[in-house]
Amino acid sequence: MPLVDVVDLNNQKVGELELAEAVFGAEVNKALLYESVRHYMAGQRAGTHKVKTRHEVSGSGKKLWKQKGTGRARMGSVRSPLWRHGGTVHGPVPRDYSYRLNRKMQLGALRSALSAKLLDGDIRVVNGFDLSSHKTKAFAQTLAKFGDVKKVLLVEVGDNRNLDLSARNIEGVRLVRGHEVNPYQLLEAQRILLSRAAATKLSETLARSAPAGRKEVGE
Repeated sequence: MPLVDVVDLNNQKVGELELAEAVFGAEVNKALLYESVRHYMAGQRAGTHKVKTRHEVSGSGKKLWKQKGTGRARMGSVRSPLWRHGGTVHGPVPRDYSYRLNRKMQLGALRSALSAKLLDGDIRVVNGFDLSSHKTKAFAQTLAKFGDVKKVLLVEVGDNRNLDLSARNIEGVRLVRGHEVNPYQLLEAQRILLSRAAATKLSETLARSAPAGRKEVGE
């Protein structure tokens, strides 16, 4: 089983934590990670794009000239798609891009993401986010002790008001609860700080859903 160092907010080792092999030492499945990221990004799309058809653009509906005898092509309205400022045909309309992804695939992708990040050395387990102040400047100085990176993911369990207030205005820092974390957030972050409680919870929860003696879905 993976054995990781537990550090304090000064990035000094204060202990060790044993994590589940099935969660933090699983084989990285790139196909599952791709599907999970694609699923997440599809769900983030607003889908509010819209073009106007010939029935929605402004303009008179009067026939421009008589049908026959002018020598010109027949034409019924200035709102025709053939005319400048006319309607658009087959253009985008509001739609929902989200789709369902099998739960086993989602959990498998989450285990792959955690294993990949631990293998790359991007995960730090913090003994606890016990902040004495809610000041952003003080917490920014604390984060600087964990390396000069642009994107940091903080994973905590339960409510931590000082952490919520101090982290929300720092550019590139995202705070999520342990049950909300997803593979996209893990892969996007350059440094992941897990509280000891969050690391233990993820290890126990995902280990229970890990397949025993067989490959992950999608392999």
